[in-house]
Amino acid sequence: MKRKTTLGVTALGAVLALGLSACGGGTATSPSQSGAAPAGGGAKAEFNAALTQVFNPSDKKGGIIKLANAGDWDSLDPGDTYYGYSWDFIRLYGRALVMFKPAPGKESAELVPDLAETLGVPSDDAKTWTYKLKQGVKFEDGTPITSKDVKYAVERSFDKEVFPDGYTYFNDTLNWPKGYKGAYKSKDADTNSAIETPDDQTVVFHLKQSYSGFDYFAQLAATIPVPKDKDTGAKYKEHVISSGPYKFDKNEIGKGFNLVRNDQWDPATDPNRKALPDGYEVTTNVNADDIDNRLLSGDLHVDIAGTGAQPATLGRVLTDPALKATTDNPTITRLWYTSVNGNVKPLDNLDCRKAVQYAADKVAYQTAYGGEFSGGQIATSLLPPGIPGHKDINPYPAGADNHGDAAKAKEALTACGQPNGFETNIAYRAERPKEKAAAEALQQSLGKVGIKLTLKPFPQADYFALYAGKPGYAKDNKLGLAINGWGADWPDGYGFLQQIVDSRVIRETGGSSNISVRDPEVDKLLDQASLETDVAKREPIWGQIDQKVMDDAFVLPGIWAKSLLIRGKGLTNVYYSEAFGMYDYLNMGLQ
Repeated sequence: MKRKTTLGVTALGAVLALGLSACGGGTATSPSQSGAAPAGGGAKAEFNAALTQVFNPSDKKGGIIKLANAGDWDSLDPGDTYYGYSWDFIRLYGRALVMFKPAPGKESAELVPDLAETLGVPSDDAKTWTYKLKQGVKFEDGTPITSKDVKYAVERSFDKEVFPDGYTYFNDTLNWPKGYKGAYKSKDADTNSAIETPDDQTVVFHLKQSYSGFDYFAQLAATIPVPKDKDTGAKYKEHVISSGPYKFDKNEIGKGFNLVRNDQWDPATDPNRKALPDGYEVTTNVNADDIDNRLLSGDLHVDIAGTGAQPATLGRVLTDPALKATTDNPTITRLWYTSVNGNVKPLDNLDCRKAVQYAADKVAYQTAYGGEFSGGQIATSLLPPGIPGHKDINPYPAGADNHGDAAKAKEALTACGQPNGFETNIAYRAERPKEKAAAEALQQSLGKVGIKLTLKPFPQADYFALYAGKPGYAKDNKLGLAINGWGADWPDGYGFLQQIVDSRVIRETGGSSNISVRDPEVDKLLDQASLETDVAKREPIWGQIDQKVMDDAFVLPGIWAKSLLIRGKGLTNVYYSEAFGMYDYLNMGLQ
């Protein structure tokens, strides 16, 4: 989810220090220049006008911003959501301890305080992190927010049976008492060994081992406060109690929801949010091509998924100068890839997995996502070039023209005892045309060497919780391959790799972001890197992990991503966020 940046981490307890400023002028401006709306009803549209600067800056309030999602949310619950667009959007109704700065380009990778007064204060060699909450912050019902609400939010997120879609960072790193199972199943447990609240304004986190980047954890949605007496468990997603400038008005799961202003939000406590529109209208399960058409016609302002225009739209947009001028074409530190599940026979055999690697037509994979311009660069490993530790490796060359190496694939099939090929299923998210196209491309190219794929579409909202990310289901239903995509949770090797290659995050109950990588040596390298405080020594370990995963052939890399984002008509304060890999939804307004 996070993007290319230059990190300023120097030692244990070091604080990120990124001071890169965007340039102003013309149709866009830097944040410091964004106080007044341009004359004439809006800025002149130009290609890439919002890529590194604020397009159409304004402080005008009012109106309803309309957004659409081709699928459904995994969850609106801050303790159970793991899509990048959700983390971007959730800041409208939730305030975490810290946050990524709402600013264009590289500035967006800077961490700034949100609910907390400052970034975390480390002690005990960065095994302890302390945050002081701001005074005067309240929930939507007027109840003061305290440190206990933050503690409870993190405790409840621990339960991955109730909340299968969440990450496991806090589960894995905090010093929980032995046998702890979360706020519901261990409701009377003493958790002060992991989180203390010495007073209503102070929350203290205790880690099992030192970690200088804990502020990245503190920006996660699980630190958005939850009032214990209003928590309804799995049903909390139906009405999350707001701590931000907007609250839920109507929420119909599967159809959409509305946000309206939260009159208990105090802008004096919140320099990060403009809160310009009167509300947000979000529709879910809308056809992806229809979303593009509605954006271009002005009937819709934002495609919430943020993955860019669909292939059917690209030709129309790129050949029309007026339409192209309403788009931005960022390079993203995101990998579109296919998980190769070694739990499914015969892919438990390394040579069978290698056959998949060699047979894949990488050009067709790239074309499925829109080609080089709006899809991305053909990938040869996991780590995108923008992530520290990336190294150029290509253990499975796809032939001289990148259309696959059939001869090498057949050699591998013979070596794995399947000289005539084999059959397996390939999963993808049903609402995503690009993923369907990628699955069809693999079906065709692997079919040439005798590997027969049957396409299995599943709903986006439960793709990881119930299907591709649930080991038992995937094994029983022979989901040998699963179309996938990943952007870093924060911009370094740990934030990119850990949740997709660490075997310890795989959960039998479902919700696993790692679908296929099961290698104890990879786990050991991750632990080694997390303990290494010297950046110059730590970053090469990410490359070693990348090499080991590729040697295991558990991941078929597709492309390092680009996207073509469409700016909705009438929007103000539009800019691309490297932190989220899409437009920043926090401070948009309407003309």
